[in-house]
Amino acid sequence: MLLTITTTMGQATDLGFLLHKHPDRVQRFEQSFGTAHVFYPDAGERHCTAALLMDVDPVKLVRTRGRGTPDFSLGQYVNDRPYAASSLLASAMANVFRTAMRGRCDLRPGLAETPIPLEIVLPALPCRGGARQAERFFEPLGWDVSAVPVPLDPEFGEWGDSRYVTLTLTGTVRLADALNQLYVLLPVLDDAKHYWMAPDEVDKLIRAGEGWLAAHPDRGAITRRYLANRRALVRTALGRLADAEDAPEEALDPAEVEEEPAASGEAGEAGETGEKAVSLAERRLQSVVQALRDENARRVIDLGCGSGKLLTRLAKDDFFSEVSGSDVSHRALGHAWRRLRWDKEPRRENDRVQDVFQGALTYADERFRGYEAAVLMEVVEHIDPPRLGAVERVVFGHASPRVVVVTTPNAEHNVRYEGLAPGAMRHPDHRFEWTRAEFRAWADRVAAAHGYRVRHVPVGDDDPEVGAPTQMGVFTR
Repeated sequence: MLLTITTTMGQATDLGFLLHKHPDRVQRFEQSFGTAHVFYPDAGERHCTAALLMDVDPVKLVRTRGRGTPDFSLGQYVNDRPYAASSLLASAMANVFRTAMRGRCDLRPGLAETPIPLEIVLPALPCRGGARQAERFFEPLGWDVSAVPVPLDPEFGEWGDSRYVTLTLTGTVRLADALNQLYVLLPVLDDAKHYWMAPDEVDKLIRAGEGWLAAHPDRGAITRRYLANRRALVRTALGRLADAEDAPEEALDPAEVEEEPAASGEAGEAGETGEKAVSLAERRLQSVVQALRDENARRVIDLGCGSGKLLTRLAKDDFFSEVSGSDVSHRALGHAWRRLRWDKEPRRENDRVQDVFQGALTYADERFRGYEAAVLMEVVEHIDPPRLGAVERVVFGHASPRVVVVTTPNAEHNVRYEGLAPGAMRHPDHRFEWTRAEFRAWADRVAAAHGYRVRHVPVGDDDPEVGAPTQMGVFTR
């Protein structure tokens, strides 16, 4: 497996200082699964290329695979790992370029902190989800991405493409950031790791993701894949990412936790028919859209729109004529803009999404008014209880849309989530989580106070003992 890093900065051979590997030498580094070689096929003043070549020992590789691995016996003889960039290459990078990944360069300290022109090439990268997945994960980081599918066999075009791509990343990026992004995203795109997942993997992810992962629009998917969908590890990592931002109002999307496979089996696990089940987050989106349709509400504002998942869903639905979104988090709004592609394409006059703006639900805002419906999807549980009354007055009193749709977790269902401690909440930023009786009491009180009726809709499989995982109230004035 091969990785090349090329720069065209003023004194290109300074790449050797940043990598702590001299351009005139070929160096070998023994790994538990083979040997890593670092060399420079080109080392000119204007153009310098460093290469990391990983020579995998098949015998050592087999010894790193557990016997519980699917097709363990066949894998000893038929295996793409020795040739394709994966967690093996990421591990080698961490060992060979450890100091560079930490951004240290005593001889060129200023250069280590400076973005430089880079071109990174991986000739064979396993990419579950195809070329588009590579673009989805790397483009928000500022890279120009070229992901070209590798055919199964050039001589037999009718066989189609393999699951590999030739990936080329071009951009002006700090070298340490580039290496850390590769370290995380190589196994994420492969969606596999060659070693057992332990709790210290969270530390590795937080360390390598510093400065970019928390702000990534697909941080939830990246975290889940990196941690092999280990629910407890994912929850810990997402919580630490939120804490690192030190901004509770800009917490990570609650849906990023709830999309994880759960004991109830409704978050992506295969059912009895063998078909993949629909995730809870998707079922929630579907339920909200259906509630709006049932109430014939075509002009909608998403209050607490987050990264824009509901906004983009409504924007693609011909039923809705006008859609807007608001969130207190500037960072979340940036993600929403990227989902809507407003960062690359100017908003068209006939675009259903009219506005996406910053606003706090605790203060009356004229921009909240004039819509047939308002949606608070997984929002109220992020609000401190003393401030909830202000939100009620703003939404149901000042804005006063004909329809209000509110979704929130059902605390009783938490016992069905594997690895969630008794009494714990689903997300570290939740200020509370209501039982079904508590949510009904709140909804009935708010409806009576502001002239609404409310009907309650379970979202997700309705467990006979603890109810559905999400509860939804549809308020009509």
